[in-house]
Amino acid sequence: MAQFYSAKRRVTTRLEVTVTVNDLDPFGQGVARHKGKALFVQGLLPQETADVILVEDKRQFARAEVKRRHNESLDRVAPACAHFGICGGCQQQHASIALQHRSKSAALARLMKHDVEEVISAAPWGYRRRARLSLNWQVKAQRLEMGFRQASGKEIVNLTRCPVLVPRLEALLVPLRQCLNDLDGARHLGHVELVLADNGPLMVLRHTAALVASDQEKLERFSHSEGLALYLAPQSETVERVSGEDPWYSSDGLRLTFSPRDFIQVNDGVNQKMVATALAWLDVQPHERVLDLFCGMGNFTLPLAKRAASVVGVEGVAELVAKAQDNALQNRLHNVTFFHENLEDDVTKQPWARQGFDKILLDPARAGAAGVMQYIVKLAAKKVVYVSCNPATLARDSEALLNAGYQIERLAMLDMFPHTGHLESMVLFEHK
Repeated sequence: MAQFYSAKRRVTTRLEVTVTVNDLDPFGQGVARHKGKALFVQGLLPQETADVILVEDKRQFARAEVKRRHNESLDRVAPACAHFGICGGCQQQHASIALQHRSKSAALARLMKHDVEEVISAAPWGYRRRARLSLNWQVKAQRLEMGFRQASGKEIVNLTRCPVLVPRLEALLVPLRQCLNDLDGARHLGHVELVLADNGPLMVLRHTAALVASDQEKLERFSHSEGLALYLAPQSETVERVSGEDPWYSSDGLRLTFSPRDFIQVNDGVNQKMVATALAWLDVQPHERVLDLFCGMGNFTLPLAKRAASVVGVEGVAELVAKAQDNALQNRLHNVTFFHENLEDDVTKQPWARQGFDKILLDPARAGAAGVMQYIVKLAAKKVVYVSCNPATLARDSEALLNAGYQIERLAMLDMFPHTGHLESMVLFEHK
């Protein structure tokens, strides 16, 4: 039988080559060149040379595994977590923070065709204030597994510690697993979400079968002993509070109340610096009107309202608009209004847009803001700050502003998720 070449087939000859890595991709893979195309090697860092074995060969790139490393990069560090390389949570713990910043900044600069002038970062460990942990009952062992999924599989990495979690949440891992393992309904648990608010930790437990009274009592006792608010989720969309107060966090000295599943930035230290930088870049004056698109519950909107004559926040999720309005009232800010709008529609036709805006900020989800960019151009603000969690959609959306005469004045990389492949950023556009 004839065998035809396929660009997607895996290598079966186990070809061995020697390569030197010259770059680091977001997933912690070293990038070398072999036969004119990119060769990705897990575990190698820039300036390291190694004998590698090709395991996959495609038309545009190839992948290889390390057989023997000949030297060690000055940026190689010992991973802080015993599960690194198995757990799917982190990809770059073997690389120094300096290298992580350089590689991410270089990737951002290439996409945006502009130098990165600033890296906004905070503590590289103990930063993650929100985590969703998978749960799985092992029938043979008669015990509960709790942790993150493996990097290349669906198996759960059973965690007892996690150095990227804020210490208050990391300290809950062992007692929480013990508590859940002792429940009669342990085999009917889906996942558990942990969040550290400024007024203490909270837990949301997803259960797929009704909890018996004794299990609910155990959970309530645990919540009181550990000082955390308890929420139960009998359906994926339903959250019921059992104990504790409404969680809140601060932004620019303001208190923002949120619900357990509302989006808040995972890294509080970077969020505080990010908000402060956006305010400095926009340089809002007391007589100006400011528009905040994709405003959520007011993370940027309310700090802007402390400085501007008036602020409009627009959000596509009605529940977040209501929460933003409540937060404005609680903080006694009366010069800010919020609207629930479809941001794919022409927002310039809305009554609140007719007076125009001096400055605009937008912070969209990963899909970006393609539908609204043409309307931002029509509003003709002097300055626009775009906060992005996806550099690819940021680069795409930026074209609309650049084509309309705006220029990139500042570009910053946000190290929101150290040791991972996430690349977040913030850009200041100005119309001369």
